Amino acid sequence: MIFRLLIKPFGNIWKLKALCNIEHDSFLTKVHRFLYNSYQFEHGSAISYKATFTGTPNLPYGIKQIIISDNAKIGKNCVIFQQVTIQDDTLPSSTSFGSPIIGDNCYIYPGAKIIGNVIIGDNVQIASNAVVTYNIPSNSLVTCEEKIIRREKKIQNKYYTFTNNQWVYFDNNTSFPVEDKEIIHKLQNKFQQ
Repeated sequence: MIFRLLIKPFGNIWKLKALCNIEHDSFLTKVHRFLYNSYQFEHGSAISYKATFTGTPNLPYGIKQIIISDNAKIGKNCVIFQQVTIQDDTLPSSTSFGSPIIGDNCYIYPGAKIIGNVIIGDNVQIASNAVVTYNIPSNSLVTCEEKIIRREKKIQNKYYTFTNNQWVYFDNNTSFPVEDKEIIHKLQNKFQQ
């Protein structure tokens, strides 16, 4: 509640988000980012200030448990409900390695997950709890379809992220620097401009 009051002088959370993207590392920019991230935390959300929005999204229930990663791109007039995840796939070995791009006028129901290097066309509806890891053409409806795919080889599921000017992965809730130059190269080419 306190951070809701603290962002009032900025007009709204989206205006504060814009201030977070000022490129220099001034003290004021750091304060804006702290307020923005604290507001997100207060609402159980993590909408990165680096995520790109063509217009202000329509969040019918407000910023409630919504996750949108750094490199996601979201078009104008999108409706995003609670508990939606729009997430980068940072596993270099993954077939969906990369970040989601969502077109204009999309309607994303509660609990939907859009993960990795997928392109969602314009005027798409994504059903509640649907998991999207593949491209969706414009004017489509995505429904839930349960499948279990078994693999013969062990799947490597390390979470990679860029922090403190280096790529790290997590093992047993501890971060370690990535030393594999091939993985670093792949991550830098995909996620750093």
